[in-house]
Amino acid sequence: MAVPKKRVSAQRRNKRRSAVEKITPPTLVECAHCGELKVPHRVCKACGKYGTKKDVRQVIAVKEI
Repeated sequence: MAVPKKRVSAQRRNKRRSAVEKITPPTLVECAHCGELKVPHRVCKACGKYGTKKDVRQVIAVKEI
């Protein structure tokens, strides 16, 4: 079986990965509760809630300005 002769450094690995990340913009979806744009499967930074319209949970407390 083929085995790498030398370890790939973190810098070289990350340079290779960065080309793929620059091609695709981040996917954004609308928050089910407040309507703000957010990354899917993450807590909304605007209202602090997570989930769909059927099952919305308050996960973090958000300060109101």
